[in-house]
Amino acid sequence: MSDAKFSDTIEITEPSSLNEQAAVALVIAGALVAVADRRVSPVERDEVIRFIRDRGLAPHIGDERLLSMFDELAERLEEPDFANVVIDTLRPVSNMPLSSHLMELSERVAAADEDVHPHEVQAIKLLRLLTLVLPRAKQVGPGAVSTAPKE
Repeated sequence: MSDAKFSDTIEITEPSSLNEQAAVALVIAGALVAVADRRVSPVERDEVIRFIRDRGLAPHIGDERLLSMFDELAERLEEPDFANVVIDTLRPVSNMPLSSHLMELSERVAAADEDVHPHEVQAIKLLRLLTLVLPRAKQVGPGAVSTAPKE
């Protein structure tokens, strides 16, 4: 998959789409764990959608769109720059209270196929670390307030 295709279908560029950015962050958390053992099971993919639906976290996005996001992100996470993809996806929503959902979702995906692989455990640890250390998103646009001194 080319970067252009990925950007056209997943990248969120408007601040008003913060809810969709949150949905993408949830999906990437599940996809990261699902691909960690090098085999994505349909039950893992289904668990991501079920988790999001059961908690009402993305009511504005249909199941087909979520499934498409998952498939595209899972494929993208198999590339050498997967860590950048995860970081770039999580950074815009770092101010949102998603970390508990991200962690619970990642743990449920790891257990979904009834075989928690050591690489899935590592993926969960990576997500936990990222949710703790990612810099908070900076507000952009007309509502942003600059704290830099004026010259």
